[in-house]
Amino acid sequence: MAMSSGGNSGGPMSEINVTPLVDVMLVLLIIFMITAPLMSHRITVELPTANPKTTDTEQVTPMDLAVKPDGSMYLDDVEVNEGELKAKFAVAAQQSPQPELQIRADKTTEYKIVKKVLADAKEAGMVHVGFMTTGKE
Repeated sequence: MAMSSGGNSGGPMSEINVTPLVDVMLVLLIIFMITAPLMSHRITVELPTANPKTTDTEQVTPMDLAVKPDGSMYLDDVEVNEGELKAKFAVAAQQSPQPELQIRADKTTEYKIVKKVLADAKEAGMVHVGFMTTGKE
C-alpha cells in the first residue's frame, strides 16, 4: 500500500481559517464607511468669537448671599430672613439685566438650607446663580 504525503491524514488541522475574520472585517469596514459621513456637521453656522478684553457697558453688581451653618443669611452683609430674601429675589428677577446671585455657604452648612435658598431663587425667577469658593490652600 502506498501512502501519500499530501493527503488528509485525519489529525488535527494546524492551519487557521481566516474566512470568518475577513467577513467580520468587511462588515466593520462597510459600517464605518456608512457612518463616517454622518459624523460631520452638514449645517455650517458662523460662531461668535470670545473677546475677554471687552466689557459689557452695563455692569450689574451681583447679589452676595452668605449662609452660616446655623441657617442665618446675610444679603450684601445685611442679615435677612426667608421672607425678606424671597422679596429681594422677586425684585432682582424683574431687573434687566438680571444680577447674578452669588452664594457663599460655610462648608459645614447643611445642604437642605442651601437647597431651600436655590428653590426660592428659582421660584422668584432668578436664572444667574453661582457658588463662591476659596482657592486651594
